[in-house]
Amino acid sequence: MKKKLLACLLFLFPFVAFAGHAHAETIKVVFDTAYAPFEFKDSDQTYKGIDVEILDKVAEINGWDLDKSFPGFDAAVNAVQAGQADAIMAGMTKTTEREKVFTMSDTYYDTKVVIATTKADKITKYSQLKGKTVGVKNGTAAQRFLDKNKDKYGYSITTFDTGDLMYNSLSAGAVDAVMDDQPVIQYAIQKGQDLAINMDGEAVGGFAFGVKKGGNHEKLITEFNKALAQMKADGTLDKIIKKWTGESQSSSNSAVPETTTPAGQKATPKKSKYVISSDSSFAPFVFQNGKNKYTGIDMDLIKAISKDQGFTIEINNPGFDAAVSDVQSGHAQGMIAGMTVTDARKSTFDFSEPYYTANSILAVQEDSKIDSYDDLKGKTVGVKNGTASQTFLEENQKKYGYKIKTFSDGASMYDSLNSGSVAAIMDDEPVIKYAIKQGRKFKTPIEGTPSGQLAFAVKKGENPELIEMFNNGLANLKKSGQYQKILDKYLKSDSKSSTSSTAVDETTIWGLLQNNYKQLLSGLGVTLALALLSFAIAMVIGVIFGMFSVSPYKWLRWTAEIFVDVIRGIPLMILAAFIFWGIPNLIESVTGHQSPINDFVAGTIALSLNAAAYIAEIVRGGIQAVPVGQMEASRSLGISYGKTMRKIILPQATKLMLPNFVNQFVIALKDTTIVSAIGLVELFQTGKIIIARNYQSFKMYAILAVFYLVIITLLTRFAKKLEKKVN
Repeated sequence: MKKKLLACLLFLFPFVAFAGHAHAETIKVVFDTAYAPFEFKDSDQTYKGIDVEILDKVAEINGWDLDKSFPGFDAAVNAVQAGQADAIMAGMTKTTEREKVFTMSDTYYDTKVVIATTKADKITKYSQLKGKTVGVKNGTAAQRFLDKNKDKYGYSITTFDTGDLMYNSLSAGAVDAVMDDQPVIQYAIQKGQDLAINMDGEAVGGFAFGVKKGGNHEKLITEFNKALAQMKADGTLDKIIKKWTGESQSSSNSAVPETTTPAGQKATPKKSKYVISSDSSFAPFVFQNGKNKYTGIDMDLIKAISKDQGFTIEINNPGFDAAVSDVQSGHAQGMIAGMTVTDARKSTFDFSEPYYTANSILAVQEDSKIDSYDDLKGKTVGVKNGTASQTFLEENQKKYGYKIKTFSDGASMYDSLNSGSVAAIMDDEPVIKYAIKQGRKFKTPIEGTPSGQLAFAVKKGENPELIEMFNNGLANLKKSGQYQKILDKYLKSDSKSSTSSTAVDETTIWGLLQNNYKQLLSGLGVTLALALLSFAIAMVIGVIFGMFSVSPYKWLRWTAEIFVDVIRGIPLMILAAFIFWGIPNLIESVTGHQSPINDFVAGTIALSLNAAAYIAEIVRGGIQAVPVGQMEASRSLGISYGKTMRKIILPQATKLMLPNFVNQFVIALKDTTIVSAIGLVELFQTGKIIIARNYQSFKMYAILAVFYLVIITLLTRFAKKLEKKVN
């Protein structure tokens, strides 16, 4: 019996032992062999370095059980592709080519590649490499850079499988120079190697953790990214990097992403002018200053790049959603509007290299008791539609139990927080800090979360030269220091360049009027022109279909009924959007050519059709209000239908219709505010743009209300006098 019991226990032992460890997932990760300070074998014969420590911390956060091996870079890449390893962490630069075969995490280290020589040799510029041999590790970002510029500078390239072979070849004189990641060379110099750096480095991107694309381990990327975000927020990542490199990456401007485009290049424009669409209110990236001119990081940047690259631009500021649609419909060739690069957007846009790394941050009222995401349970959080902040909130909504309310513009969202209709808002950190600086009584109780990188965009597959020119110009601005000056101008708290400076105090109604009356009158002019022109067209169309609706011919009555039902059944905003954006896209899909429609023309057509449907009903009702016996009596006397209408019915019906016509014009005037959705800058949109600069929403909306009230009151008085005169 004892023997049987012992045998049973021995049989069950492996299963029990396995069950005890089943909770920890074993991840096979491969590293480079010798790539100090990222991974290397120390004197105690254990592997150490930045990559090793970062992954150990990620594993601790996620509960991974790591199985680490160090076969070398090329072998590590092949191991993951062959399924012999689950993931790679080997100072691997995130590139477009690699993302075709690897699913890669967010970057954990932004790097540069740099030329190094022995101390006895001094190479200070690429032209001095002509006729010489440069060593580089195979498959690296440094190799791609050298390959790209080989013909330009006339050097030859020798590739190596490992870093130690490359550096030994430099010491032996087999190569004249080497190119490698800057922190690797700096670490080697610290350790006493005979190396010298006499040139500026070239930014090539960032290092990332990777798994085989389409494999069974892609969930590791999500887990890695979440842990990495936590490490960035609590400072762990920074401590690890500083431990091995002696400097913190965050000590430089973390909002400035690296660029892989070498400085000094130019591309050839293919158009005489490029239309660039942007947001209308997204300070400090784009907003109107005290002189009613659009300014901000995005505006200064695109103007400086166009000047550097020698192409002409025309900038429109219809708002973010309208700008997106402008590019898609061909109204604009490019877009710069604080737009975050996402996988979803990559399917419809081609993006430049990023020009700013953004954080999303939560803001609440100063007296709010919200101190964490847990405090948001059951509350409503406001966010701008289509932003990275919205994506973050949606991903975490179930976890924290809040509700989400979306807004089409920032000014409305900030007003909603101010009025208490939402408990909190989430937006890009510099935007919220700018609002607080402008006097908003908000606070930011929770640290920001990385939300992505902002980039310039064009419609996918179109205007590739515009992306090339933007990238070239961005690289040149960074090298010259102008890029940093633009950022400092709007982001530094001690900057003398005020982003909203004006000689007039805009905290008073008189100050608002004094500083913005020209802009408001311009918007009023557009509103009146839009209302008058669209109503005149609507009267013609409406009267025609109104006559159709009382025609003795059945097919004319059906035509009128279909027109009225279709137009009245479509909301005016959707009708305007369809005409402005939908029709050009439809024409392009059929003909292959873009045929953009002017925003004023599109707004006029939409308002005309909308008002015409209601005028048709007014005409029908007015005619039918005339006693039917008059038509019958006239017809019995042998008078034709047309003559009866002109001489007997319509004169009486017109008196009945007149008050309704005036009322419909008032409605058309107020409806002009709706077509601001397509970016048309009429009176209401003008007010919103001013609010985005100074945040004086109550006073500005009061001014707009008075404008509309005065105009509509005058129209009403005129209508009453006209009615008395006619009667």
